[in-house]
Amino acid sequence: MNKTKEKKKDLFKDTVRELTRPFIDLAHTSRALFGLNLSYVIEGLTYFGVVGLLAIYFNEYIQLNDIDAGRMVGFLTAGITLAMLFLGATVDWIGIRKALLASLIFMLAGRTFLSAAPAFGAPGLWGSAHWLSMIGLIGIIIGYGIYQPAAYATVKKLTTAKTAAMGYAMLYALMNLGGFLPGLISPPIRRATGIVGVFWVFAGLTVCGIAVVYFIMTKQAIKNAVDEAGDSQEENENELAGMTLKEKAVFYTKNFPLKDLRFMYFIFILIPVQTLFAHNWLTLPQYTSRAFDGFVQDNFEFFVNLNPILIFILTPMVTALTSSRNTYKMMIAGTFVMAFPTFILALGPNINTLMLYLIFMTIGEAMWQPRFLQWVAEIAPKNMTGIYMGIGQFPWFLTKVITALYSGWFLMRYCPADTLPETMNTEFMWLIYGGIAVISPAGLLLAKGWMLKGFKEKHENA
Repeated sequence: MNKTKEKKKDLFKDTVRELTRPFIDLAHTSRALFGLNLSYVIEGLTYFGVVGLLAIYFNEYIQLNDIDAGRMVGFLTAGITLAMLFLGATVDWIGIRKALLASLIFMLAGRTFLSAAPAFGAPGLWGSAHWLSMIGLIGIIIGYGIYQPAAYATVKKLTTAKTAAMGYAMLYALMNLGGFLPGLISPPIRRATGIVGVFWVFAGLTVCGIAVVYFIMTKQAIKNAVDEAGDSQEENENELAGMTLKEKAVFYTKNFPLKDLRFMYFIFILIPVQTLFAHNWLTLPQYTSRAFDGFVQDNFEFFVNLNPILIFILTPMVTALTSSRNTYKMMIAGTFVMAFPTFILALGPNINTLMLYLIFMTIGEAMWQPRFLQWVAEIAPKNMTGIYMGIGQFPWFLTKVITALYSGWFLMRYCPADTLPETMNTEFMWLIYGGIAVISPAGLLLAKGWMLKGFKEKHENA
């Protein structure tokens, strides 16, 4: 009996140690990494705050109809993902600090144009206000296309083997915290000054983000962090610095990720499960406001925005418990845990099935998404982290486009507006969506032998 108690006690101690150790390690990381995390919270708040109000902004201030306003939101979100493909290499060429500062300056210019457009232009489709606001969106697209690959390249450069997994997980969690915070900050400002007033506040926060990178992530702070992490590369002294343009082109061609079939299979097989991310804004708002009545319908925004705050809480905890596990096996388990709860929604719309779906889907996301981003960053050859991150995000662009093509049709057919909930057939809609999502874990499992044979945990020269 005493032995059993001792075993349980040891198991509890081991679990607590495994859970707390990564947080302790991360707490002792550098000033530069602290600056990046603070910047990422500010940027997450600003980005999600703008996106959440963008369609209404185009309705009310630029006077576009719902279809055209929706296209503007799609132009921004899909444009950012596509920009990462072309601009992800910026950090490889100019270094992490310059890339972060350049990206935030582009975003500041974009948010300034967006905020000023209604006052300086005429409203209406293709009116001068519309053109000014689109210039603003392009600035944000360029900025964010550089910023996210640069942020993950920074984590790679400034963390050690001990702190890397938690460093990537915290960055992902902080992005989701940023997605939650506008719900607290934006409403009182909007009621007092309107949406344009909120956008000017977000432009001001972008200035704060620039100040964080400039004053906290100094050259010396980055150099100290790089030295601590055991990386001999200096910020601006890498292999590319001494190369001619022709040599750089040869280097990129030789190491370009599109030539790696395992890499390409790995990132594209994730598209089916990633459709569930897109359904968070393409389907869940309409589903919770149409298929439910009472508390859920009256407070549907709460349920739609529950995923980001759950991710913020759960991601570091899940990562702490699973950081030593094999990345590929975690991807199989995580995508399965994320996809399978979709079938719970196929049981019918009630608050219990909805909450079970949101909780388990979020746990699955916390299991695989940060590990995926870590894996892409770590297998990249030196000086190519940015381009690998950009290409790793390209399937996410396709997911947004593909899911948007059919989600509206499914809503009109199985969850139409102005229809009694009992006459809807949301069960079949979620059954189909669950069937799509499980293609990812099934594809990863079927390719396990082939993938593991050449699966890299880290680049050989990293």
